[in-house]
Amino acid sequence: MVFWIFGYGSLVWNPGFEYDEKVIGFIKDYRRVFDLACIDHRGTPEHPARTCTLEHKEGAICWGAAYCVQGGPEKEKKAMEYLERRECEYDSKTLVNFYKEGDSLQPAITGVIVFTSTPDKESNKYYLGPAPLEEMARQIATAYGPCGNNRDYIFLLEKAMFDIGHDDDLVIELANEVRKVLGVVGKGAFKEKKLVGAPHSHIPHKSHIPALQLHPLPEAIALDS
Repeated sequence: MVFWIFGYGSLVWNPGFEYDEKVIGFIKDYRRVFDLACIDHRGTPEHPARTCTLEHKEGAICWGAAYCVQGGPEKEKKAMEYLERRECEYDSKTLVNFYKEGDSLQPAITGVIVFTSTPDKESNKYYLGPAPLEEMARQIATAYGPCGNNRDYIFLLEKAMFDIGHDDDLVIELANEVRKVLGVVGKGAFKEKKLVGAPHSHIPHKSHIPALQLHPLPEAIALDS
């Protein structure tokens, strides 16, 4: 028995479960969007965070990491129970083909599980829908929950995508807009013209954004989607 799970958000840098193999690659006809509410990890019901989900788009590709879990029913059950708790905002599990770099025609792995969400506010209470970049950035800059700040989520995702060699333009654009809200300026370490998220303890609280409430990240990061 064996199953594969595809991670495109925090699973890329923080899987949190025992796995046997990790492979970098992509899935087709999906793109990463920040249309999903998180109310128990990096946000609250009153002030939800924005985390990423997948939107179906013909011809798009989404890079991430596929994790293999094998070793018997108990190990697989434990991993899946963990994932279902962690990814509780996602209301669907979809099976997709997974491709490795250099071969976009032949799937490297078939039947890979990916957590997705229904893009319908009536049937999916966690679906926020799209919003202007500036509005999303302000929400991300100010939301926080038991696992920490929403802004750290976007900065960590930006770094994770850089680390695997496949930056996401939307992630970069949104992360830099969050930095504008926070008043962070400077040259980044990822690419020459990118801004990089400074550690939360060094983010200045500018007087020209008095409504902004910044909250420190707890020392221990709990489960996050």
